Amino acid sequence: MPDVKELTVDYAALTDGLAARRYFAKFRSISDHLLRVSDEMVKDGALNDLDAGIIASYVERLANTFQALGHKYLLTGRDTGKFFGSLSMDRVESGFPVHREILTMANDAQQAARHLAGLPSVEKLKDDMIRQIVGDLTPPTKLQFAMSQRLYYEALQDKDLFWVQNDPEALWQENTDRRTYVVHWAVYDSQTNLPTIYLMDVEDSGRGPLPRDERRWPEVQNHLIAQSLAGLKVLTIAKGFDEDFDDLHPKRLRRIHVGPMYSNAFTKQTGPLREVLAEANSPVGEDWAMAWTIEDLLSESVKSEKSGWFSTVEREVYALDPFAGRGADTGASSISRSLIMPERPYQVLAEKNPAGFGQIRKFVVSPKGRVISHR
Repeated sequence: MPDVKELTVDYAALTDGLAARRYFAKFRSISDHLLRVSDEMVKDGALNDLDAGIIASYVERLANTFQALGHKYLLTGRDTGKFFGSLSMDRVESGFPVHREILTMANDAQQAARHLAGLPSVEKLKDDMIRQIVGDLTPPTKLQFAMSQRLYYEALQDKDLFWVQNDPEALWQENTDRRTYVVHWAVYDSQTNLPTIYLMDVEDSGRGPLPRDERRWPEVQNHLIAQSLAGLKVLTIAKGFDEDFDDLHPKRLRRIHVGPMYSNAFTKQTGPLREVLAEANSPVGEDWAMAWTIEDLLSESVKSEKSGWFSTVEREVYALDPFAGRGADTGASSISRSLIMPERPYQVLAEKNPAGFGQIRKFVVSPKGRVISHR
């Protein structure tokens, strides 16, 4: 059954082959820029090396996912003799493929081996295409389609991809009085159609190491995935975890929203950015802007609460944003918003200087990959 949101939100099907190829090429380029932006954040202290490495691994999975989808829809708009549809994207809110596309990809991955067994090898398909071009003097569209599907299923089988749910992993950090871990996971959020990355610093006062605990670790993984919803504040997620696991102490929780992606050619978002991109009239490949938001929640102290008749447990007290009472509204200690965009859209943005963009950090990228940070 389709997601309720998918019944009401304006989606676009990329039915034109050239447009689909440009869309995937745009995201390949953006993925490269995101990796460089995370490096810049390390340099100025916004991220540490471990955080940046974890985020980079998810960005690389995203890049692989877009590459796989690019293979799947390579022949969009061409008569292949088969109906295989076209990519559905959220053109109003996120600019990313809809949640259903990633779900379908996961289902396809389970059957990849069977599909590959029924397809000729890459070498055989290339030979057959050459024979058709030289012998029949006709474009080998159906063979090209078979090749695109083979490459798609090979990517599903061989690449590390970003799925709807990317289950939690625990990285041991140090042993002092307690074992300390960075637990990280990610989801493709069904409410926003956006990839969302989570990192939680956890102290463990249990008897054994958390990742080896056959009782606690599966419960932790299921709990975190179930709570990974854009509609929940990070404060709600952290407090729920703290209350459900007495011997696990979440000291910090970060949530990274990758996107939305804005493009005058592909999306219909409203507001100043749409006007900026329209006025910039950038060449193909440079008509975009990508939002990047980090919500950060820090524990500032610990309090004791009764547990049963004779024992007490620790509960975290989280620091909330003190400015204008916004902490209670945002449910975070701080929120850092960034915008990544090519040079020409940035020039227009700087000239127009629309309200609300002064506190957003801008990362300006050049076609050669250079990244410059602006406040």
